[in-house]
Amino acid sequence: MKPIREALLAPVLAVALAGALSLAASGVRAAPATPAAPATSASAAAPAASALPQPPEIAAKAYLLVDVTAGGQQLAGSNIDEPMEPASLTKLMTAYLVFDALRAHKVSLTQTCPVSEQAWKTPGSRMFIDPKMQVPVEDLIKGMVVQSGNDATVALAECVGGSVDRFVQMMNDQARALGMKATAYKNPEGLSAPGHLTTARDLATLAQRLLRDFPQEVGYYAIKKYHYPGTPVSNENNRNALLLRDPTVDGLKTGHTDAAGFCLVATAKRDFPNVGGRRLLSVVLGAASESARANESQKLLNWGYTAYEGVKLFDAGQPAATPKVWKGSADVLKLGSAAPIVVAVPAGAAARITTEIARPEPLIAPFQQGQTVATLRVKLGDQVIAETPLNALEAVDEAGLFGRAWDAMRLWVR
Repeated sequence: MKPIREALLAPVLAVALAGALSLAASGVRAAPATPAAPATSASAAAPAASALPQPPEIAAKAYLLVDVTAGGQQLAGSNIDEPMEPASLTKLMTAYLVFDALRAHKVSLTQTCPVSEQAWKTPGSRMFIDPKMQVPVEDLIKGMVVQSGNDATVALAECVGGSVDRFVQMMNDQARALGMKATAYKNPEGLSAPGHLTTARDLATLAQRLLRDFPQEVGYYAIKKYHYPGTPVSNENNRNALLLRDPTVDGLKTGHTDAAGFCLVATAKRDFPNVGGRRLLSVVLGAASESARANESQKLLNWGYTAYEGVKLFDAGQPAATPKVWKGSADVLKLGSAAPIVVAVPAGAAARITTEIARPEPLIAPFQQGQTVATLRVKLGDQVIAETPLNALEAVDEAGLFGRAWDAMRLWVR
């Protein structure tokens, strides 16, 4: 698709700036705005790539920071496509399938599950349940999430999938469905096994889908302590140290094996007046210690909130463009998003961003509501810093025979 400049109909709300972006036919550049403070003054010069914020040094084999509120925009990363062992971060996929089974009413939170010999004997971190117990699904979820219990995880896999082998197949099927192209699961708990691998990018994809698809259920990841009656209390603390350190952190999962090192997928949500709650997600793999994974994750999150700011371009359902449509029941196609369109830009650079829309030309009906038609690109100077899909906000059916014939003739002579 070639870039096509569109007349966008709504103002762009920039961080701490009273201004708007006017999109003209010949270009899409931010109009000058009166800065709220000297640090946010607009600059006429196009910034070089080196002007983008440089992330801090992160002591880990791989890391990734994304802005969830900005549609998963990547802010920083290193070795994000390098296959690595996920350790107990595997349990994020196990949880995804359990939450999906709950939503489909295949299991219930109060349903009790037997504890098999296989679950009881699974080595590593434990909830300390045994075959004499019948444990409710909700308690197994808490044991898996808070205590990182391998025994609880295997019990859930057997309860939802019928067997561990069947559940692992479900995990791999779901990974493919989510677009996790470099991920392969061999077990539900994350113990080291040949070929049991994922990447920082795939983990960020999975974590974002957990947050989006199961917003209520992910509340389990914010639980700081959990103890199941009849089991030892020595391991009741959540292993995510950031939950006790940073009140804006509300998840997600730790992991550790000798091969994987110390890992953490962390997410935080902090309030900002221009976009409301702004959520960031960090993935840190292969840190040297439990404290290091927490420190490096905290460093990434803090940097992301200070180095970048959120800019809301359009509200949910607000047209970002209304291009001409041919052979349709309507003359124009309203393009936008069902969710607010927010982008992350370097702090103080909101007034310097420009936008352009890439779409096919001509647009020929029909179009279904929600169909992806175009891409909105956000640029800082010549560099594209964010892209977001634009969808049809309303369906446009085909015109009648006469209308289609008339437009066909007009297109031919155009």
